Amino acid sequence: MATRVTITGTGTPVFDAHRAGPGVLVQVDVGGKVISLQFDAGRSTLARLVAAGVSLYDLDALFLTHYHSDHLLGLQDLVLSHWIMDSEDDRPPLSIVAPVGSTTRFAERMLSIWDDDLDIRAHHNHRSPEPKVNVIGFDVDIEPNEVWEKAGVRVLAGPVRHEPVVGAVGYRIETPDGIVAISGDTLVCDEVAKLADGADVLVYEAMRFDPIMARPPHLRYIADYHADTRLIGAQAAELDIPALMLTHLIPAPSSEAEKQAFVDDVRGAGFTGELLVCDDLDVINLTTARMTETLNDREKVTP
Repeated sequence: MATRVTITGTGTPVFDAHRAGPGVLVQVDVGGKVISLQFDAGRSTLARLVAAGVSLYDLDALFLTHYHSDHLLGLQDLVLSHWIMDSEDDRPPLSIVAPVGSTTRFAERMLSIWDDDLDIRAHHNHRSPEPKVNVIGFDVDIEPNEVWEKAGVRVLAGPVRHEPVVGAVGYRIETPDGIVAISGDTLVCDEVAKLADGADVLVYEAMRFDPIMARPPHLRYIADYHADTRLIGAQAAELDIPALMLTHLIPAPSSEAEKQAFVDDVRGAGFTGELLVCDDLDVINLTTARMTETLNDREKVTP
């Protein structure tokens, strides 16, 4: 496996039967032990993880970028399923790593609406009604800082530009095989460049501005805080990124021609590396020799 990047969801708040909510799975094989890290948990994340052959109990940690609902709708599903399926009550807690503030507050109180369900299940099964969750908050600094580490795999978080959201972050995962950067939701900005400096794979949210700006004025507000495909291409070219994975696609492409429009924007801005306009469960593998293979449809599990 070496290091594998799987897009568990490419969607947005707009429901799409073929696109789960935002999420990225990074798996690193360290001496035969696979470290599995999930970034964000939009709707249907658990279903996508199962389709990718990943058990809830395979996850070493779950990281959140910010508190917008489309990135969190699958989190309760993950946590509740983690608890319900732990029939022996002997599993370690699920670690949720998030920026301090609104995102950690959501993680800490998200199960309150399930009190009655948890109580009756716990009474029936003679167990604690408290799902085992370890919320690990971190302060967002100006520069990327380490927020998690295990067996030589480091995760750093840094601020991104998703105002008016406060405390939104992207992540940088440093592994023995290379570096993966995840933008989270953001404008194209210097902060993402810091996270992606020297990265082998950059997972970037992507919006085509032309069709969005053709909408009526009151529907253009999302252009205020999402990443323009042309600016993504220019930044990725300047950073000399070997592989670029586009996700959180706005507007979501429903044909090859619409996918090609994303490609044309990015290529037109100068990016010449490997480029994927992702579907759910698209995969890229890294090795110690940097990226060697793009898996795409050859190993992707069809949603």
